Amino acid sequence: MRHGDKINNLGRKKAHRIALLQNLASQLITHKRIVTTLAKAKALRTYVEPLITKTKKIESATQISHNHRLVFAQLQDKIAVKELFTVVGPKVASRPGGYTRILKLGIRPGDNAEKAMIELVDFNEIYGKGVENAAEPAKKTRRSRAPKKAEADEATAPEASSTEEKAAE
Repeated sequence: MRHGDKINNLGRKKAHRIALLQNLASQLITHKRIVTTLAKAKALRTYVEPLITKTKKIESATQISHNHRLVFAQLQDKIAVKELFTVVGPKVASRPGGYTRILKLGIRPGDNAEKAMIELVDFNEIYGKGVENAAEPAKKTRRSRAPKKAEADEATAPEASSTEEKAAE
C-alpha cells in the first residue's frame, strides 16, 4: 500500500532522482521548453516552480544573494541560475503561480511511454500575448449575467412603446 506517499520515485534511487530533476530543471530554464515523459514532466513541475517563486521574493540585497544561494544549491548550474534570475524572474514577477505548462504529445513508439512537452508559460509566443498585443488593455470577462439581462430589457422597452404608439393611432 502507498498511503500518503505523494512523491513519484520515477523508478530511481534518491540521488539519481535528484540528479535527474536538477538536469531537467536547468535545461527547462535554459531552453524554456523540453520534451520528456509525462511522469518526469509532472515531477519536474513540483521541483521547478518553487525555484521560480524564489526569484520573485526580493525585499533586500541580502535576500537576493540568499535566494541565489538557495536556488544554486538545488540546480548546481551557474548558467541556469543566472538565466533564472535575469530573464525568467522579471518576466514572471506579476504571475501568482503556475509558471509551467504541460502538453501531452502522445506515445513514444519504442516503449509506449507517454511523451509530454513542459514549457515556461510566459515564454510561449503562440499561446501568450504577442508584442503587438501588449499595448492593448486586457479585455474584461463577464462574471455574471445580470448586466446583460438589464441591457436586453432596455432594448425591448423601446420596441414595446413603439407598438403601443401604433395601436393608439
